[in-house]
Amino acid sequence: MTPIHIALAVLVAFIWGVNFTFIAWALESFPPLMLTALRFFFTAVPLVLFLKPPKFNRTLFIYAIGTFVMQYAFVFTAMHLGASAGLTALLLQVQIFITVLLAYVILGEGVSRMQIIGMLVGVLGLGVIALNLGGDMPLIGFVCILIAAIGWSFGNIASKQASTQAAIKTTQQASDVSLASPNTQKNKASALSALALVVWGGLIACVILTISSLIFETDAWQLATFTQASSKSWLSLGFIVYISTLIGFGLWAHLLSQNTASKVMPFALLVPVFGMTTSVLLLGEVVTWWKMLAMLLILSGLVLANVKIGRRSQLAHC
Repeated sequence: MTPIHIALAVLVAFIWGVNFTFIAWALESFPPLMLTALRFFFTAVPLVLFLKPPKFNRTLFIYAIGTFVMQYAFVFTAMHLGASAGLTALLLQVQIFITVLLAYVILGEGVSRMQIIGMLVGVLGLGVIALNLGGDMPLIGFVCILIAAIGWSFGNIASKQASTQAAIKTTQQASDVSLASPNTQKNKASALSALALVVWGGLIACVILTISSLIFETDAWQLATFTQASSKSWLSLGFIVYISTLIGFGLWAHLLSQNTASKVMPFALLVPVFGMTTSVLLLGEVVTWWKMLAMLLILSGLVLANVKIGRRSQLAHC
C-alpha cells in the first residue's frame, strides 16, 4: 500500500471508531431499525440524482444487504439492547478475519503465515470478550454483532468486485476521450464508482430497512418521534450519514478496489482503539482488565498481520 492509502485507511478507522459514540447518542431518540433506515435515506438522497447508478446485479445487492442492512441493523439493535459502544466496536472486528478468509476462497487472494498468526492472536482477543459476557455485552448483543460481522464480510467482497469492475469499465471509456494519464483516469473512475456504490447501495438498504421498521417498530412511526428527538440525536445522525457512511465507506470501497483485501482489512483493527477511547471519554464506559487484555491481543494481531506488508515492500525495492 502507498503512504496515502495507509493514511486514508487510518482515517477511515478513526471515523468508524468515533461513530459508535454518535450511534449511542442517536439511539437515545430513535429505535434501531428506524435509525438505520434514516441513515441510508439521507445517504442516498439527493446524491442518487447526480451519480450514475452501478450495474444492478447480484453483487450490488449482496453489498447493500451485507454491508448496510445486516451490519447496521444488527449493530444498532445490539447497542439498543445494551451492548456498549466500545465493546461493540471491538467485537465487530471479527469481520476482518472472515473477510480475509472469504477473499482467499472467493477471490483467490493469498494470505501469508504471519497474517494467519496475526488473525489467530486477534481472535484470542475476541475470545476474551466472549468469556466476559454480561453487563456491557449481553449475550443477545454478542450474537447480533456476530451476525453483523458476517454481513459486513460478504459486503466487503462484493464491494471489491463491484468497484473494480466499474472502475475498469469507466477507465476504458474515459481513455477514449481524455489525454489524462491512465493512473489519473483510474483513480478518478475508482473514486466515483466507490461513491456510487455507497449511495445506490444505501438506497436499496433504505427500502428494505424502512419496510422492516414499519413492521417491527410500528409505534415509533409517528410525528412525535421526529419532533421530540434531541438536537444531539439529529446531529449524531448527520455525522453517521455524511462522515461515517459517505466519506468512510466511499474511501474504504476505493481502498479495496486499489489493494488486496488482506492488505486493507487489518487497518480496521484500529477501529476498536478509537471506538473504546471515545466511549470512555464521552460516554463514561468503564475500563476493566479484560477489556485492556482484549485490546492488547487485537492490536498485537494487527501488528503481526501487517508484517507481511512491510517485508514485501522492502523486497520489492531490492
